[in-house]
Amino acid sequence: MARVHILGASGSGTTTLGAALCTRQGWTHFDVDDYFWVKTDPPYTEVRPTLERQAMLGAALAGAADWVLSGSMCGWGDGFIGYFDLVVFLLVPTALRRQRLIMREAGRYGRDTIAAGGPRHDSFTAFMAWAEQYDDGPADMRSRTMHEAWLAQLPCPVLRLEGERDVEQSVRAVERSLRPKPSG
Repeated sequence: MARVHILGASGSGTTTLGAALCTRQGWTHFDVDDYFWVKTDPPYTEVRPTLERQAMLGAALAGAADWVLSGSMCGWGDGFIGYFDLVVFLLVPTALRRQRLIMREAGRYGRDTIAAGGPRHDSFTAFMAWAEQYDDGPADMRSRTMHEAWLAQLPCPVLRLEGERDVEQSVRAVERSLRPKPSG
């Protein structure tokens, strides 16, 4: 069995890497956002109650043999720590994450919608301000400080992938980390 959790800052590529790894290996991909957020229109406006998201995620993970879970669940997902065979921590330069987030949000909502004067401009600006706090933010928010503290308590191996990498390089690095080590 392979049970991998991938986390990092918003825009670091956790979902992209998780999906690529699952496509290549034939595993099931789960994204934390699907459990954290209630499906709304527009999306990402209503947080699901903690016990409900924990129950939903637990049932989903129990129903799959090999899986990848992408996204951050620090603060509410500690009960899942024992499930992981490997945790992958993505550290991507802030400027690249910012560029990715702008492209993602423009693709999701439309460039005119998030531009100054657009109906989602204020929420886009607030989201970007939140995302840009990752590197220096406090431990009580989704930040590198929070992630580093959470990683320090894990009993499983942690693979740190730092810098700008293409998805294929990252997939290969995860696959190498999951291979059994030769004995002797």
